[in-house]
Amino acid sequence: MKVWDWSYVWQALPYLYQGAIVTIEATLLGFTIALILGLGFAIIRQSPNRYISTGMAEIVEFIRSTPLLSQLFFVYFVGPQFGIFIPSWIAGIGVLGIHYAAFCSEVYRGGIVSVDGGQWEACTALNLSMVRSWRTIILPQAIPPVVPALGNYLIGMFKDTPVLAAISIFEMLQQARNFGGNSYRYIEAMTMAGVFFLVFSLVASVIVQSVSVWLNRRYHLQ
Repeated sequence: MKVWDWSYVWQALPYLYQGAIVTIEATLLGFTIALILGLGFAIIRQSPNRYISTGMAEIVEFIRSTPLLSQLFFVYFVGPQFGIFIPSWIAGIGVLGIHYAAFCSEVYRGGIVSVDGGQWEACTALNLSMVRSWRTIILPQAIPPVVPALGNYLIGMFKDTPVLAAISIFEMLQQARNFGGNSYRYIEAMTMAGVFFLVFSLVASVIVQSVSVWLNRRYHLQ
């Protein structure tokens, strides 16, 4: 038996293509949720109300400290016992987004805390509203420096998408496994899936670095 057979590579490509589409969609949608929700978490944690900020901190810590897979199982399998039925795709994307939102919120918070306190005093002196202060003064200074760290979580989420197979979402690695089960040849499909994960991670890393440089130049932070 050949160790590597190119004919199985071509046969596996349709499986990998279908799985790659699901993997990319899950990553982009989940990370969009993580970016938006994570920013909301971070801003709430800056609330002057101690109970609100402490409560948000506890929620974030709970999400960060529990495994992604257990959260996924709880939402998808335990939810129906309480009358909550969520389609697998929505459950998978939602859990991915919320899980990584907790990590992204800590990155955002680090950027927000790094903004000089004098900026807040200037906003108060200029009588700027809270919304305008965040939108035009604080966030443009806080976000650009933390883009590389956020990019790391984008790549991390991409590599975590195989957990979605646990609730019957056939992403790329599961499709490679399915091909191997049907053809009794795993090496070609699994290797190609690994190569795709590597290529996507490298491309994403370059894009994140480019975005970081562009933001820093735009807001004159370099």
